Amino acid sequence: MAARRLRYAYFEQLRRDIGAAAICVAHHRNDNVETVLMNLVRGTGIHGLVGIRPQNGNVVRPLLCISRDDIEAYLHSKGQVYVTDSTNLVPDVLRNKIRLKLIPMLMDINSNAVDNIQRTSEYISEAVKVYDESVQADIAKVKQDEEGRTVIDIRRLTALVSPEAVLHGILKDYGFTPLQVVQIYANIHAPTGRIMSSSSHDLAFDRGRIIISTRKAPLPSMGLPEPGTYIYAGTRKLRIERQDIEEGFHIPRKAFKACIDADKVKFPLALRPVQVGDRFVPFGMNGSKLISDYLTDRKKDIFQKKEQLVITDATGMTVWLVGERTDNRCRITTSTTRALLLSFSEVHEFV
Repeated sequence: MAARRLRYAYFEQLRRDIGAAAICVAHHRNDNVETVLMNLVRGTGIHGLVGIRPQNGNVVRPLLCISRDDIEAYLHSKGQVYVTDSTNLVPDVLRNKIRLKLIPMLMDINSNAVDNIQRTSEYISEAVKVYDESVQADIAKVKQDEEGRTVIDIRRLTALVSPEAVLHGILKDYGFTPLQVVQIYANIHAPTGRIMSSSSHDLAFDRGRIIISTRKAPLPSMGLPEPGTYIYAGTRKLRIERQDIEEGFHIPRKAFKACIDADKVKFPLALRPVQVGDRFVPFGMNGSKLISDYLTDRKKDIFQKKEQLVITDATGMTVWLVGERTDNRCRITTSTTRALLLSFSEVHEFV
């Protein structure tokens, strides 16, 4: 496989260098039949039974419809010699075992076995076109992209003719294997919060939905020793300013701006992800509430909860659930003389 990658990379570079339209390779009908049988043994599914495609990007295979015997007979008629790779004559790897042992056995059973397998591959190739079009139409019914995540409606999915096939059509693009798709579908009604992972993405069951998100590194914690401007995680900025409350002072009403009583909080502050057990007193309320419960009430999914940030002061009191609400204990009142203004945004948005 390493040699194959190098070979095709060289062919592609050469194609570009000489301005060629395509790369022609000499795979023939027997190669295709071997591939179909290999994929059948491996359980690659309906697409694997299509075999080798006549065209894959810039690579074309004009001899796929011709047998090895026909090619050898043509070369013989022209007096053209050819070289046989000696490694192809040893039944060690899977393809060689199929070529040297399985196919001769099949030909003993039916002399037209190779032709019949090739014809079946062509039939399946046509059927796959119908299958793929149907699956894509059903994917559009159940899948939505929301705020950088993919969301699948479980109720709509399970109402389809073949929900598992549609689920596979979605999840294969996120690194989930066919076996994982079977496991995910078997747990389609798992309780909210359960997570399954591929090599690149996390999948969570959440209140009748499947949510897929790119796997991200845990968010860091940052100390905030004094007012100023801080860069967080390389992409976001937090600005903290003290300001005397004078005539004409206005409390900002934007989600990612907060205004609190500067004398009710104690530095250093800390900016960090929400932790299990964190509580705060939401602005306008008197009793405390678990932040996780508050986020659930706000219909936040498990990935949004993981990404939720909070600012606390030196006593551990919550100052601001970033982008959501400040803590009622440090609210601005008629007796407040100094305010602490907090602004949080993406670096490129910050002015």
